[in-house]
Amino acid sequence: MPFTAFLVVLCSFGFLLRRVSSLDRPFNSSNNVTNSIACSSVFRRARLRRPPLLKFDAVVTLSCISSPNFTMAELQRPTLCCCRKVLTVPGNKSCEGGRSLAHCRLVDVASASNFHSFKLRHFHLDLHLNFAVKRMTGWQVLELTPVQPGVQSLILDTHPSLLIHSVDCKVPGASGAPDVFLSLTYRIEPFTDYGSSLNISLPAAVIRPHRAFRVTIRYTTTDGPAIWWLDAELTCGQTRPLVFTQGHSVCNRSFFPCFDTPAVKSTYSATVRVPEGVTVLMSASRSAYSKQDRVFQFSMEYPVPAYLVALVAGDLQHADIGPRSRVWAEPCILTCAVSKLGGSVERWLNVAEGLFGPYVWGRYDIVFLPPSFPIVAMENPCLTFIISSILESQEFLLIDVIHEIAHGWFGNAVTNATWEEMWLSEGLATYAQRRITTEAYGEAFTCLETVFRLDALHRQMRLLGDNNPVSKLQAKFEPGINPSSLMNLFTYEKGFCFVSYLSQLCGDIKRFDSFLRAYIEKFRFSSVIAQDLLDFFLGFFPELKESCVAQREGLEFERWLNGCGPPLCEPDLSAGRALISPVQHLCDLWGVDAPDPQVISTFDLSSWSTFQTVLFLDRLLDRSPLPQEVMSLLSSCYSALLDGMNAEVQIRWLQIVVRNSFYPDLSRVRSFLHKHTSRMYTVPLYEDLCGGVMKCFAVEVFYQTQARLHPNLRRTLQQILFQSSALNTSTAPSLLTSPPSATSSPTDPSANGTIALRDVNVSA
Repeated sequence: MPFTAFLVVLCSFGFLLRRVSSLDRPFNSSNNVTNSIACSSVFRRARLRRPPLLKFDAVVTLSCISSPNFTMAELQRPTLCCCRKVLTVPGNKSCEGGRSLAHCRLVDVASASNFHSFKLRHFHLDLHLNFAVKRMTGWQVLELTPVQPGVQSLILDTHPSLLIHSVDCKVPGASGAPDVFLSLTYRIEPFTDYGSSLNISLPAAVIRPHRAFRVTIRYTTTDGPAIWWLDAELTCGQTRPLVFTQGHSVCNRSFFPCFDTPAVKSTYSATVRVPEGVTVLMSASRSAYSKQDRVFQFSMEYPVPAYLVALVAGDLQHADIGPRSRVWAEPCILTCAVSKLGGSVERWLNVAEGLFGPYVWGRYDIVFLPPSFPIVAMENPCLTFIISSILESQEFLLIDVIHEIAHGWFGNAVTNATWEEMWLSEGLATYAQRRITTEAYGEAFTCLETVFRLDALHRQMRLLGDNNPVSKLQAKFEPGINPSSLMNLFTYEKGFCFVSYLSQLCGDIKRFDSFLRAYIEKFRFSSVIAQDLLDFFLGFFPELKESCVAQREGLEFERWLNGCGPPLCEPDLSAGRALISPVQHLCDLWGVDAPDPQVISTFDLSSWSTFQTVLFLDRLLDRSPLPQEVMSLLSSCYSALLDGMNAEVQIRWLQIVVRNSFYPDLSRVRSFLHKHTSRMYTVPLYEDLCGGVMKCFAVEVFYQTQARLHPNLRRTLQQILFQSSALNTSTAPSLLTSPPSATSSPTDPSANGTIALRDVNVSA
């Protein structure tokens, strides 16, 4: 999802402790790192790729697929299995007879589907987008092959917001007989608070092992978690409405019925019908457009998991920024986006290919979405989704896009088979991102960015405690827990540290690059578990296997994966000393009882990089509360300067203002919240305002700005501000007309045991 995919998740520390299984006895891990202090206030991923997309000057007229009973061969996609390899359950050496995933019984507690029983060969979506009523209506065709005998039903993941109208089945006739079309019975059953199960009864004529059949599901989407409808007022240009989908981790079951598990991959195609003036993009490798019929057609010729199917439709224009890349955005921000990225993306792709092998997805395009996009970025294949707010910060934009590029190899081509091992995507992508930045910008820059992120990890660790099970790389969770609630910095940074440790065991980073190329080549387009990675690692380096590195005392692989606490060791970051030392020196000068303004004035923040400045502010933030005289001096030194810097810098200074109740700069907080309406900037500030003595001010600003907030964000802020059952997501009014009385205000979040979202969660 990139540091940017995922998502500010509304869960408290208490919720995590209730739902995360702690049956495994944790241990206290040692921390071999020096002076990792503060964490960034806004975490991101996140938790984001094609042959040229739509060329509107050369319209291609296509014969539209007007019926769900079409021939799949017409879509001209390769016949690809949903699984290219044998996945083994931890603890077992192999599945009996080298059988496929369907027989290995890999457990994904986040999916209600019986994905083990079928091979999903391909699926097709045919959708009509109705912006007036904010609904998608159409059908889905799934091409399936039974792989187990005796199966009597097909169970798919779905969502209460997805209305099923009918289910039909097409069975190929035997010995040249005509195909048979059957109407199937089905029932919808509850599963979790983030989904339901669609149980479709299959007649005996359908269930023939290894013989393909097709199921057609007609449905309508309503207000589901995957689909975000934006009124024109919530877009950047404020001229036309826009809709986008966000599938990570388990949201796409509200977009279309599916095997909503990363263990299952398939090709897909789509036909999308829209009103005039609307451009549609999808995470697909091929696309075409019929202007006369206002129909877009897409085909993804490489197998992907359900969560990587994405759509965006609105007033979008494009500009090429490289031989295989283009930027899409609303017209008002397109020029800015091109100026920020022009020429860079192809350079980053070339560096990545030199390290990890060919980029297999063809296109790498980027679409910039309005501030309502709930995370910073998402690595949808061929088409990265990224929030337009990040355009303010060149360095954060650089890191986020490179992280999403890295997902083209780690996460998209080779995917974690379950959400309990998200580090296999995020940890490896973070390592790959830093290899790319090292080659492109030098080791010092990469070390600075890494220190900034590891500071965040250790602050999170201090808040959660060394024995908290959410800090495991293999985070076991019970049925019913939403995987997104466990997406935290450990999947990124602890995973990165483990991968870095593996590279150190090789003794040569270039040898490890060769290993990663071979890993991608072997497991491309499949889903893996940690055992696959580690077995392949030890097989690639037999001398390491012979020396039993997996059992090295204190650094055992098993302890890395299933031990609580911080990383067992961290990479050497001394190459960044020239950039990091001035930051720490200035922090130390401000940490004395009476800071010396004359000495402090020798440090020119305007000459620092963004990462140096945010590292400095994060470490100051960690020392809060500060004496008021120190705050006054800080304000006189930096407030005016920071006003002219990007939002990543400003929000950190404003959090210092709020956490220290520094009223002279409160007007800057108001101005910032009036300007910025994205979740990544509003939620941290409202959390801080409500956690201190400025709740009345927060309520006032909320009422002034709520009309420009997406309804989902509005409900989130209502919960932060008012913490009342009268304002839950199902009953809260879309717009409040007057604030609640002071006597009815509940206790502050800090008083009821919750941990601020800025301290716990990252975006996907």
